[in-house]
Amino acid sequence: MNRYQPLLERQREFFFTDATKSLAWRQEQLDRMERMLRENQDAFCQALYQDFHKPPFEQQFEITVPLGVIRYYREHLAELMAPQPVAIPAGLEATGNRGVIHKEPYGVALVIGPFNAPILLLLDPAIAALAAGNTVVLKPANTTPTVAALFQRLVPRYFRAEAVSVVTGGREEIGALLELPFDFIFFTGSSAVGKVVMRAAAEHLTPVILELGGQNPTVVDMTANLDIAADRIAWGHNAISGQWCIAPGYVYVDRRVADDFLARLKRSLTTMYGEDPRQSPDFARMISEHDAERVAGYILPDKVVHGGRHDVAGRYVEPTVLYPSTWDDPAMRQEVFGPVLPVLPFDDLRDVVETIKRKPKSLAAYIFSKDQRAIDYFLSSVSFGGGCVNQTNLHCWIDSLPFGGVGYSGMGKYYGKAGFDALSNTKALLIGNPDVPLDVFPPYAGKDIAASLRLFA
Repeated sequence: MNRYQPLLERQREFFFTDATKSLAWRQEQLDRMERMLRENQDAFCQALYQDFHKPPFEQQFEITVPLGVIRYYREHLAELMAPQPVAIPAGLEATGNRGVIHKEPYGVALVIGPFNAPILLLLDPAIAALAAGNTVVLKPANTTPTVAALFQRLVPRYFRAEAVSVVTGGREEIGALLELPFDFIFFTGSSAVGKVVMRAAAEHLTPVILELGGQNPTVVDMTANLDIAADRIAWGHNAISGQWCIAPGYVYVDRRVADDFLARLKRSLTTMYGEDPRQSPDFARMISEHDAERVAGYILPDKVVHGGRHDVAGRYVEPTVLYPSTWDDPAMRQEVFGPVLPVLPFDDLRDVVETIKRKPKSLAAYIFSKDQRAIDYFLSSVSFGGGCVNQTNLHCWIDSLPFGGVGYSGMGKYYGKAGFDALSNTKALLIGNPDVPLDVFPPYAGKDIAASLRLFA
């Protein structure tokens, strides 16, 4: 028998009691989650630093955002759970029928988190799942072992095992979990592993949300505020040492302002991380020596206009800018997921858009411009999960903006109401009038069929 079968059965049997469907149970789980975060904030921050030297702001961010998600659900949960009346054809409504949508939980949800935001990107989906009335099995990333061990220690102190449980480990443990017929799977990670998760889910017809990644395009045109663009791209690309799925992956800059933009970008990087970013308390490390070596391999010395230094043993790659990059360069052939930023010049935005459209769809995209026609053209022509205009990355912090990918970068959206809806089955109901006849049944001879059909028009 699969070693995690008893865990799944325990949570499923508890789910079958219908206890999780009450407002009180859901609010209790939110309260427990909030206490776990607040009472162990220092321990979580220390674990983040120990695993890959996350700087203080990025540590606090991983606590603050889930607390904001909890607050949103606490304030809106009763409204989200309430049956929703919907319009139905006038003929049916006139005979006393009405349409209603009920949101019901799926059951037992498996949430598999990534390493780059190992608290936030594990707990945000879990909070949505609990708010929607599901039980949850958490699988933290094995590449952040200190954080994973902390979850393993804390979760049993704050939650009953039939409500929330933790499984730690690596590929073997994930494989065993994916063999089981969970009611929902939420995975955040690479597209390659996302395919594995989706294949496993297909065996049980389990619904999934896949929050993946890809190369996120960024465009800077000649009308852009170059100081603003440089600051926001420098931070957006290099926070978490470039290891987040919404980081600008490459920058197309109008050739007429390319030199000016590059000068400002280099100045922004120096202002943020100093002449030697290795000494900066605000610059994280790569998650492993393997990843440091991989990212360092993207650096082409003849194209380095800023940075370029690295120390594989120290899991350090300096914030690096490559120019002029082309699609033949190693850093342009896949998601870099590290602090190496390719910059490409362009002459015509239409050529840029036509190129991007033919690449795998990205999780995010960004454009810096004051030309509304250019902005509208880019937004209407390029498909991506979500993004920003004259900003980077911050859209993923706002619970009113559904977050997720499209195509290669994932499927399904969450955050706020979108998260509640995604982790709920939409049960559509037609409530009939028990006392008013509605004769649409055989025999049809002699009946006004057209009049009957008008009931549904």
